[in-house]
Amino acid sequence: MTAILGISAFYHDSAAALVVDGELVAAAQEERFTRKKHDEGFPQHAIEYCLSEAGLTADQLDLVGFYEKPLLKFDRLLETYLAYAPRGFRSFLKALPLWLKQKLHLPKEIRRGLGGAYSRRIVFPEHHESHAASAFFPSPFEEAAVVTLDGVGEWTTASIGVGRGNRVELTHEMHFPHSLGLLYSAFTYYCGFRVNSGEYKLMGLAPYGEPIYADKIRDHLLDIKKDGSFRMDLQYFNYCQGLTMTSQKFHQLFGQPPRRAETELNQFYMDVAASVQLVTEELMLAMARHARELTGKDKLCLAGGVALNCVANGRILREGPFKDLWIQPAAGDAGGALGAAQLVWYHYLDNERIAGGEGDQGNSWFGPEFKTEEITKFLDGEEAVYEICASEEELCEKVAQLIADEKVIGWFQDRMEFGPRALGARSILGDARSEKMQRTMNLKIKFRESFRPFAPVILREKVDEYFEMEANQDSPYMLLVAPVQENKRLALNGEDADLSGLKKLNQKRSVVPAITHVDMSARVQTADARHGTYHKLIEAFHAKEGSPVLINTSFNVRGEPIVCTPENAYRCFMGTNMDVLVLGHVILRKEKQPNAGETDNAKYLEEFALD
Repeated sequence: MTAILGISAFYHDSAAALVVDGELVAAAQEERFTRKKHDEGFPQHAIEYCLSEAGLTADQLDLVGFYEKPLLKFDRLLETYLAYAPRGFRSFLKALPLWLKQKLHLPKEIRRGLGGAYSRRIVFPEHHESHAASAFFPSPFEEAAVVTLDGVGEWTTASIGVGRGNRVELTHEMHFPHSLGLLYSAFTYYCGFRVNSGEYKLMGLAPYGEPIYADKIRDHLLDIKKDGSFRMDLQYFNYCQGLTMTSQKFHQLFGQPPRRAETELNQFYMDVAASVQLVTEELMLAMARHARELTGKDKLCLAGGVALNCVANGRILREGPFKDLWIQPAAGDAGGALGAAQLVWYHYLDNERIAGGEGDQGNSWFGPEFKTEEITKFLDGEEAVYEICASEEELCEKVAQLIADEKVIGWFQDRMEFGPRALGARSILGDARSEKMQRTMNLKIKFRESFRPFAPVILREKVDEYFEMEANQDSPYMLLVAPVQENKRLALNGEDADLSGLKKLNQKRSVVPAITHVDMSARVQTADARHGTYHKLIEAFHAKEGSPVLINTSFNVRGEPIVCTPENAYRCFMGTNMDVLVLGHVILRKEKQPNAGETDNAKYLEEFALD
């Protein structure tokens, strides 16, 4: 037996992944255990979980892989500071203590984190090598083009390469400070959202605006080449030398200061969001086409934080030159832990890789799971009122009826998902046909901005009936946006046809309005047999109601990581206006719980220190 631990830490979304004899047996983000959103500390809890899941101790590990080269990254930090000195001094001073304390001593930190029990080799691949490995090795392809896109690793911000058998080779790179990820993050900051966590909000906001500033971005901020690479005019940005993303010249160009967080969103910022989203899609499409020309491959693998831009991914699949596309569900830095472990297994140990089927990542459920006895023991301690279903069929039948009755369901089953999306193991579910469900979930359950869209989950064999996708198109990781089919849309007449901005929220746009975004699109997850009870629930709802579509959103509230344990789920259930909680085969109804009542959102946010 060969056990390899992969680790990502000290930047964004620390994680651990354990590969045993080539098989991914456990993977999780540290935030799920510490309850600190995007926890960047050493993934102590995630490592302990992975080892426990495999029944191993640290001294039984054969190799450890860390997802990047810290010394090369420090070299970039120093060189950037010297290039901008003395202007970057404040930024440099802020970063330096953590480097001196931890990041320059990573082997020591890793061995300490493993309790001093591990004394073998630690391998440090480059950041984008780890991304590329996480994209190709779990994919179902024997050969494929590979594209990685993020903010920045050591120096690389984007790469193109090819995967063949048990090898990934990166052949072309873009380097810092020119970065699609940092460009998108700059606009995230400018529109009033938090960098490294609010980019998906910017993507969700874009359809409310018009891309009227796209030419301004192309003409002033970027020098774009035909292959999708570009150079940024750094006079408009401040991330190299300062503590903000955009400069005064940027604000003068667009005529407005950055939006302050939590202030009202007006049409200007919606139009800015639409503009940078369009430019991002164009650049990603151009890079994908260039990757096809360079590699000659007809399949593409994507990873890196920018690969979570599912609108652009959908366009690459529909308009790009590739027959098939596979995206790492943990595309950001968390997935680097998995990539590092797989690089060690395939590159360093030269093990054979056999591709095929639906790939090696399955449903991407690699986190903890909890048995009925553990669940009921906790609930009894809380004096909770619950019922236990005798069978999976009874459970699905009851929950399907509750969804049909427009109840909001907290759904907690099987092993927790690896990656930022809820994929049916830690989800909040509802009826996609409901006109009120989007607003109810956003404001009374999730405590988040009302403009945020919800995603559908649909039986895979029905996906082309509701969305403009191929028959049986596989999208298990919710990483593709597709238009709603014309025959499922509703005509907008009179005043509805002329609404703009957030007023579009009140439009009923399709027969599944709760998951249809204002541009008639949806971020689609498909469900099939690999999704177990989740899949059977959707089948039961389809049999009962004739609809194969549900809302699936992550089981958390704003500012909080997705729930991990029954206790996390119960606290979220009781702290929000969720109607029903399903923990395995156990069902809790809100009205039957002690002290159940209307939840004070502000009190909940204060109690859990959420922003």
